[in-house]
Amino acid sequence: MRPSQLLAAVVALSSLSAAWPDVFDGVNALADVRHALYGRQDNSESSKPTATGNAKSTADSTPSNSEASQTPESSAKETGSATGKDSQTTGKVTGSVTSKPTSTVKGTATGKSTHSTPPDPRDPAGGIAMVTPSLLAGPQYYKIGDWVTFAWNYTSLSVTPTAVDVLASCTANQATYTLAVNMSVEATGKVLWDTGAYQSSATVPLLTETYTLMIYDAESSISATAKPGYLAVFNQFTFGMYSPQPYTPWADYKCATCSAALSSFELLTLKTLLFTGCTTIGSLLYFSHSFGLL
Repeated sequence: MRPSQLLAAVVALSSLSAAWPDVFDGVNALADVRHALYGRQDNSESSKPTATGNAKSTADSTPSNSEASQTPESSAKETGSATGKDSQTTGKVTGSVTSKPTSTVKGTATGKSTHSTPPDPRDPAGGIAMVTPSLLAGPQYYKIGDWVTFAWNYTSLSVTPTAVDVLASCTANQATYTLAVNMSVEATGKVLWDTGAYQSSATVPLLTETYTLMIYDAESSISATAKPGYLAVFNQFTFGMYSPQPYTPWADYKCATCSAALSSFELLTLKTLLFTGCTTIGSLLYFSHSFGLL
């Protein structure tokens, strides 16, 4: 290295060493300003909370002069009142909590579920079997003015109706005659119908016609659809009613439909017999003459 270059390097190093403390002084001043503005972070977490907790616990544990100056009597009163309030509060809470579970909601729900059990959909609809008169006895005719008795039994009932209505329907005048309304349901139903009293006060009189007995649930209707287990509308029994005619002596009796002339059927029968007889006699005479018998 040349002497001139060596001299230049020494001068540069001496100037740099002279300016070094000033640079660090500026950095230290900047650090002091930031510490004053933001404060210094304390990473030791155990020292400060421990000191604060000890101070609070010491302050709380040390009784004040007013508390220390209280008499035993005042302390006893405060203790008694506090205990009484606590006991009253405990009693109220216990009573309210105990009363809620002991309500009657469970009993009511159980009752509804017991009575609301639907019948099996596979069950047939309930029906009625006539006892008086029997269906095997043939057509029944009743004279208007006499007592008429109807009796029946219930069959295939899963749900027994509370009451039934009994009617008699006539298709000739499209009228319905009431025999019983809201009749209580028993093992054997029975109706006694005084047709004479009914005829004397009826707005629509009974006719000499055929009637249909109808029995159905009072809470339902005549046109209700049959349901499994419930009573279906019964309309399978028919009977006839007639009005008696007053007595007429035989000498005064005149038959409106009677006649001395032969009927058409009788005339046809007589003509057939005459034709057959004549044909037979003619055939015998013809064959006898042909064979020389006559």
